[in-house]
Amino acid sequence: MANELPNGNGAGAEAAPSLNALIQYTKDFSFENPNAPRSLAPTQEQPQLNIQINIGVQAIATTDYEVTLKLDGKAESKGSVLFAFELTFCGVFRIQNLPQEHMQPMLMIECPRLLFQFAREIVATAVRNGGYAPLLLDPIDFVSLYHQRLQQQAQQPQFTTPS
Repeated sequence: MANELPNGNGAGAEAAPSLNALIQYTKDFSFENPNAPRSLAPTQEQPQLNIQINIGVQAIATTDYEVTLKLDGKAESKGSVLFAFELTFCGVFRIQNLPQEHMQPMLMIECPRLLFQFAREIVATAVRNGGYAPLLLDPIDFVSLYHQRLQQQAQQPQFTTPS
């Protein structure tokens, strides 16, 4: 008698959805400390931070996607740039057996969420190595970013060709 799994996985059952991170890597990174060593002097003033986040997706095979998490940041104090960074951190993800309606949220929310912790560490280390206290980026709400992107796309004018 063959062993049957209690969840009903048999020869005719559908395969469960799966997400696998095949590889992750730094595609591009830049850290600038333009006013060092003057900018490294202790100060009581908190620098003004500006961080921008962008996410991109590119299909590279039927089930494989490159997800790009781009972080751009700048710290300024008294009109002077203390430091600036640009990080493009990527991962290749294999997604199988996922319904098409769930594919975009998986690629734009879950994959960047998996990449963020590693990108955050790269930024913190670079800022620390630049002579500053490590910059610990707050967790990002990728669900809100995804919904904002959908709203922006819905507000863009739709062009149609005249009949």
